Amino acid sequence: MSRSRKRRVTGVEALEQAYHVMDHGPLLERLGVDLDDKHLRLALTHRSFANENGGLPNNERLEFLGDAVLGLSVAEQLYKQYPDRPESDISKMRASIVSRYGCADIARDIGLGEYVLLGKGELATGGRGKESILADTTEAILGAIYRQHGFETTRDVVLRLFGAKIDNAVVTGRTIDSKTNLQERLAELKAPMAEYRSTSVGPDHDLLFTTEVIVAGAVLGNGTGGNKKIAEQQAAFHALELLREYPELVTGRA
Repeated sequence: MSRSRKRRVTGVEALEQAYHVMDHGPLLERLGVDLDDKHLRLALTHRSFANENGGLPNNERLEFLGDAVLGLSVAEQLYKQYPDRPESDISKMRASIVSRYGCADIARDIGLGEYVLLGKGELATGGRGKESILADTTEAILGAIYRQHGFETTRDVVLRLFGAKIDNAVVTGRTIDSKTNLQERLAELKAPMAEYRSTSVGPDHDLLFTTEVIVAGAVLGNGTGGNKKIAEQQAAFHALELLREYPELVTGRA
């Protein structure tokens, strides 16, 4: 007697099923704009889902478009809102606002992660919380809004979502004191303090330092520089980048 097997759904059928499982009403309400299923579905389709289902179209082209619209919208608003700031200042302000971290912050504000269509591999490694995926999907959503509604509507959405960041924009960089930033992040994660181990090579007048930053026995980042301080800051920066994607490395939670 043969045992019937459940048919594995792939391709467009899998996309339709995964997309319609979610009620997108709350997301659209937070965005403050309507999007038809065609545009929203594409904006939410990460390449991992597309690749696992026969090479479906993914959201990377919309991401490219949304990045451009976002950058112009923020640049224009900074230009108007800070008339006394030089180009060098507003350029840095824009870069901080539209960075991966800035976009990921907005994605978390609107709960975007739960709607992203991901492949099994990304789901298994916490893809819904990854900075890169959240940021890219935010840009793809803006690209979709632009495609359906044009620039003015998209700019209005950008200014509403990013308004607080624009109002509080400052001329600073996230890497100015990566060691302090890393320690603060470790404290948030209730992880042990970071340890730094450095070695150097070369003549005394031209030493090259290499530093590892270690947390709970794991090397999270490496850095090099002409002095120990520079090497430690670089190592801490790389550790921060890693922890933004994989906090479970120091928390022990998968």
